[in-house]
Amino acid sequence: MEKDAKIYVAGHRGMVGSAIVRELQRQGYTNIITRTHAELDLINQQAVNEFFAEERPEYVFLAAAKVGGIIANSSALADFMYDNIMLEMNVINAAWRNGCRKLEFLGSSCIYPRLAPQPMPESCLLTSELEKTNEAYALAKISGLKYCEFLNRQYGTDFISVMPTNLYGPNDNYHPEHSHVLPALIRRFHEAKESGATEVTCWGDGSPLREFLYVDDLANLCVFLMNNYSGNETVNAGTGKELTIKELTELVAETVGYTGRILWDTSRPNGTPRKLLDVSKARSLGWSYTTELPEGIRLAYQDFLTNPMRAER
Repeated sequence: MEKDAKIYVAGHRGMVGSAIVRELQRQGYTNIITRTHAELDLINQQAVNEFFAEERPEYVFLAAAKVGGIIANSSALADFMYDNIMLEMNVINAAWRNGCRKLEFLGSSCIYPRLAPQPMPESCLLTSELEKTNEAYALAKISGLKYCEFLNRQYGTDFISVMPTNLYGPNDNYHPEHSHVLPALIRRFHEAKESGATEVTCWGDGSPLREFLYVDDLANLCVFLMNNYSGNETVNAGTGKELTIKELTELVAETVGYTGRILWDTSRPNGTPRKLLDVSKARSLGWSYTTELPEGIRLAYQDFLTNPMRAER
């Protein structure tokens, strides 16, 4: 990408989109286009088509999505599927029709089968059934990456996709019910510390294994791939390292400074037993992450303490 190329970042207010904007600015890109949801509803096909026809961005980072944790995904299956498929298809189609030089689609590691081989290579996509608790979101993301692939194959576009592992960092969602596990733990332990609670109860039994990537590292990879990768197959984004939810919980509690007891409600779902990405493809392209988990959680907690919207989100 040229430094003055017109670059549209969809979803720039979210955790991923805002990190991509920061990374682009850090690397000296000067012509970044953004729109808030109030200015452009990506689910509205006509509005998206008019935006692309008027602005004609040369490069697009599609980081916009309706996201949430287990509760949100399980209770709003239809909404997660419809909203995500509609906004993806609208943006990707409009980018193609208006001559976008390159588009990068941001997905999620939940696209891979529930019992995929570990670590999960990009090639295991669609080889067995998905995890039921986020099936709707996964199907929407699979649709987006496949549409990019099919446009490449049918029309010769240069549309790529990247599949991140669990993300965390600045501008995360700390909502008590709609957030992902790491920001939810940050909020829960912070509030427990502030209230003097002697114990905190977490979902499941703490045994599932998870991988976490600091969002600024992902943003660095996204810009790297836009400049260095073309292909139909997605690229995994992760660290190649994992820990149990119990270990994560203890690490977050220690970072926040909570010293009470941690209990486990085994009547609640664990989710996928293990989710570790095979990151050898990104590594072979010349990229690797830089932020280790303890430092990343410390930075995330600092963001939580300074985020004025944390109580409402």
